[in-house]
Amino acid sequence: MSIERFIEENQRKELLRFSTAGSIDDGKSTLIGRLLHDSKNVCEDQLLAVKRVSREKSSAEKLDLALLTDGLKAEREQGITIDVAYRYFATPARKFIIADTPGHEQYTRNMATGASTANLSIVLVDARNGVLTQTRRHAFIAALLGVPHLVVAVNKMDLAGYSEAAFARIRSDFTDFAAKLSIPDIRFIPISALNGDNVVSRSRNMPWYRGESLLEILENVYIASDHNLIDLRFPVQFVLRPDQRFRGYCGQVASGVIRKGDEIMALPSRKVTRVKSIVTFDGDLECAFPPMSVAVTLEDELDISRGDMLAHPHNVPSAEKHFEAMVVWMDEEAMDLNKPYFIKHTTKLARLRVDEVRYRMNVDSLARIAPAPLALNEIGRVVFTATSPLFIDTYGKNRATGGFILIDPASNHTAAAGIVIDREPPDSLPSRIAGMEPVVASLVHHQSLIRQRERIERWRQKPATIWITGLVGAGKTKIAYALEKKLFDLGAVCMVLDGENVRLGINRELDFSAEGRGENIRRVAEIARLANESGIMTICAFVSPSAAIRAQAAEIVGSARFFEVFAGASAEWCEKRDKTGLYAKARRGEIKNFAGVNAPYDIPASPAIALPVEEISTAEAVNRILTFLRSKGVFPSHA
Repeated sequence: MSIERFIEENQRKELLRFSTAGSIDDGKSTLIGRLLHDSKNVCEDQLLAVKRVSREKSSAEKLDLALLTDGLKAEREQGITIDVAYRYFATPARKFIIADTPGHEQYTRNMATGASTANLSIVLVDARNGVLTQTRRHAFIAALLGVPHLVVAVNKMDLAGYSEAAFARIRSDFTDFAAKLSIPDIRFIPISALNGDNVVSRSRNMPWYRGESLLEILENVYIASDHNLIDLRFPVQFVLRPDQRFRGYCGQVASGVIRKGDEIMALPSRKVTRVKSIVTFDGDLECAFPPMSVAVTLEDELDISRGDMLAHPHNVPSAEKHFEAMVVWMDEEAMDLNKPYFIKHTTKLARLRVDEVRYRMNVDSLARIAPAPLALNEIGRVVFTATSPLFIDTYGKNRATGGFILIDPASNHTAAAGIVIDREPPDSLPSRIAGMEPVVASLVHHQSLIRQRERIERWRQKPATIWITGLVGAGKTKIAYALEKKLFDLGAVCMVLDGENVRLGINRELDFSAEGRGENIRRVAEIARLANESGIMTICAFVSPSAAIRAQAAEIVGSARFFEVFAGASAEWCEKRDKTGLYAKARRGEIKNFAGVNAPYDIPASPAIALPVEEISTAEAVNRILTFLRSKGVFPSHA
């Protein structure tokens, strides 16, 4: 066979990526070395070097196959795997890339790195020790990262007397634990990596095992369906413009199939055109699929750049700034809630903040533990907000667009790896109001020369913020302006901030995303605080559906002068009174994240005043608020 034909046939072989994991001394590196050696994938000079080092380590002539993968000097000296060692080999059936990952708990991040791109994961279990904590840890991470195929290799069967009972016990224990995980395909195989039993060839020492050898499993496991060929996602890496006649958008097909002539939508512009050609170095193609790297030309010239994405118009990813993910923390420096990070998602780089750590995972017991900023190797559920929309799918649907990494902008280290989940709508996720971070040290908060007591004596009132919250149509704004008129007539100095007037002015550039709504409330709270510091009572009328965001507003204003008023009414009652048509549009899906229809509203747990607006008049609501303010000494009772 000519070298050209050999290379051509080798390129056509299907590629399987797999990782190995297990506890220390379970024999991962030895297994990979045996696999390479017995499948005739070790070069002669490499084999001679391993033999030499084996003799240096031991007087015995036995070949230490672990040296084929433990390539670092520190690894050889300590006898453990530290880094992720990648190896390539091929058989007549397939090509393989192996990620040999560390077994020690302190290298959990390395194991996650190796498994993140794997089609299959091999978890080794020592036949003498059974299922250990690290075994469960690695199985959990494989499930978390969506590895579709798991092979549990029960190693060192020679030291367990090739006992079928020992193998059956481990299989039963692992199966009980795996029932809590989401792994669609789990296989069990008894092996001896040291002696080669059931690694490449089937073992005569275990006639009771009638399954395939490990290599046979690797060669035959079906992985074609592991690729998402339904949802087209083509992240643009760069724009190729060699001359004025050609404009190609280059990148790797992340998922789906792109064909010449396809109708295509460019994100974020949402402009629609058609694919003119699919260009490669070897010539044009009729179609392209994962993981092919191509240049796509379009029939129309669109404004597309790095970080944009091409998708089919009827099947586009979510464009989200606010989302939650399961995160593996990889940096020596712990997560800092007040530090901005970079997020690298497909080809897009954006700034991002941490809103909340919802909980951390005890990966040994799968129990949730108290939330706290993640430290090295910890895993937790985290809510983020990015500065610009990301075109994301859930990781379970699409690994290519559901995964990301965080980068520390100061050190440029990879801080974390995450996978997108969608257990709650984005608008219902907790959000820290932008700007709640500590004030930059160089800035000074200046104090007025007028003391607060002097303002109280002048205005004959105490500063306060009356925050009226409730569903659209509950009458918040009507109550707010009626209260303002009543207070003004009694001699009070007060002002109203309502949602529409604020949106028409100071907040006119903000959208209705979770980020935009959070910034809207932050600005309103800051204005109320400044007004209060000048002795002015402020009446705010905003839906503000999240309890967390109202609490943050109270923190800005100052909890001692923040009074939450709940305009309590059902969505059905509010909808009947709605003259704006907003409820109807929300019912039709034209408005998303509409509290009471397609987004939640957090009813205040203990408001200062609860107004049953379905039962009382606006005048009665105003009188109740006024009575409350007098009882708190905010406004004099004689006024």
